[in-house]
Amino acid sequence: MPPRPSVIVFDVNETLSDMAPMAGRFADVGAPGLLATAWFAAVLRDGFALAAAGGKEAFSRLARGALEAALVGISLNRPAAEAADHILAGFGDLSVHPDVPDGVRLLREHGMRLVTLSNGSAGVAGRLLAKAGIRGEFEHLLSVEDAGAWKPAPAAYAYAAGACTVPIGQMLLVAVHPGTSTAHIRRACAPAGSPGSQHPTPAISPPPTCTPPT
Repeated sequence: MPPRPSVIVFDVNETLSDMAPMAGRFADVGAPGLLATAWFAAVLRDGFALAAAGGKEAFSRLARGALEAALVGISLNRPAAEAADHILAGFGDLSVHPDVPDGVRLLREHGMRLVTLSNGSAGVAGRLLAKAGIRGEFEHLLSVEDAGAWKPAPAAYAYAAGACTVPIGQMLLVAVHPGTSTAHIRRACAPAGSPGSQHPTPAISPPPTCTPPT
């Protein structure tokens, strides 16, 4: 059995937040709701590619760029710029998954230190957690914008370890995205599954250290 971690690091988008309502934002502007999934996958793809190349860009700019590309050729019911604004504003209306508050409180009752590490902004994570009434359960809300590199670049996790003043190997990563579980993370943060994950682990990725009961 793996040793008990000192700090649990939560991914935010999709892991804590329920992004299903984003499909409605696409439908609002006349775009197919299913496009929401492909768009967000494109955002992660572009961010991972930048990280692999040693570059960086704010989540907001990558999200808008991928969105503008996704909306090309679609008959929208408003100008494209307004449609993009409406869709992106949906991040501010998202809620956490229903099981998150109780799960987070249970971890804190067991003395676990909790932080978030998002490829997005710490402000968005803060509003999401405050809405759920659990902002105070998290010691730090961290963003790769301050790390200088997107997850899964090693620098992102080194930044989180430094902020928490613990060795990186004593951190447990909770994320639904297999892309965060690369070779570096196998040695550093142990990836855990997340309830309701719609992202099965590919055969080429390291298996989760632990998964929640179904």
